Amino acid sequence: MDKPKRIVLAERDAAGTLTRTAVSHIGFSVPDVAATAQFYGRVLGLVVHNELADGGLRLGWGTGHHVLDLVAGEKGLRHYGFEVRDLDGVEGIAKRLTAAGHNVRELETVHIDAAVGEAQGIAVTDPHGTEVHFHTTVRRQGETAADTGRRPIKYQHITLGTDDLEAMVRFYVDVVGFRISDQLDDGRFAWLRSDRDHHTLAVVNVGRGGDIDHYSFDLSEWEDFKAWCDRLTNENVDVTWGPGRHGPGNNLFVFFDDPAGNHIELSAEMEKFHDDRVTYVPRRWKPIPNTVNLWGGQLASWRHTSEGK
Repeated sequence: MDKPKRIVLAERDAAGTLTRTAVSHIGFSVPDVAATAQFYGRVLGLVVHNELADGGLRLGWGTGHHVLDLVAGEKGLRHYGFEVRDLDGVEGIAKRLTAAGHNVRELETVHIDAAVGEAQGIAVTDPHGTEVHFHTTVRRQGETAADTGRRPIKYQHITLGTDDLEAMVRFYVDVVGFRISDQLDDGRFAWLRSDRDHHTLAVVNVGRGGDIDHYSFDLSEWEDFKAWCDRLTNENVDVTWGPGRHGPGNNLFVFFDDPAGNHIELSAEMEKFHDDRVTYVPRRWKPIPNTVNLWGGQLASWRHTSEGK
């Protein structure tokens, strides 16, 4: 059997333009809105902010901007968003997207909570047709304000599934302004950053596009990580992968699923990149199990590598 082709993803054009941009919110369609919302409240401490049209619910941590929208339907990713704290960041993203031929629209006010400030934003579709939001700074005072052993400190990153990783990287790096932190040598996984965290967005080739692979909440520290593993057991939530430590990002992780089957990661000790102080060259990792899980190479049922399966 031939070895997988070695693919090197490159940074061009707008790469590195964004340095203070983070994930903001995410929207799912789920078969049972009430049961899914109850799960997020019981396990992750999210509460209902308000009701959406057609029985949907918006969840957050009580104050500040929301984290999660749930609407009734077949399991799927409806939209995801980023908060752009860079000066003139949203305007710059809009100009670059328009110049690259993308249809940029004003973000509907329904996607920005009225109580979090005078935020403006734009909406565009990614290469798979999923709606993406970019909005200016909002208040997020609900984050980092509670018992970190019972509630994550923030929503941390999203990992998208794709069948065209290079197109997704071109969109987010060359046009939007992210940077590549790490990649697998076979070109099937890339981790992208837009602030000091190792990644706010990752993209993995799963043979199809337009859906989420997983998304992650940040824990404060190692002590909280241990407490959360016990907490999942106490809440009768099965761990589906981990505990472990990723190579790219060097972060601790443990995975579980919500009632709709979305993979949720709890993460701690994410690597930080200080681009204003040093120059980084995107790193390439071997596509083997011990890369995505340094602790013995155990893999989740849905995660595969092209070498050393």
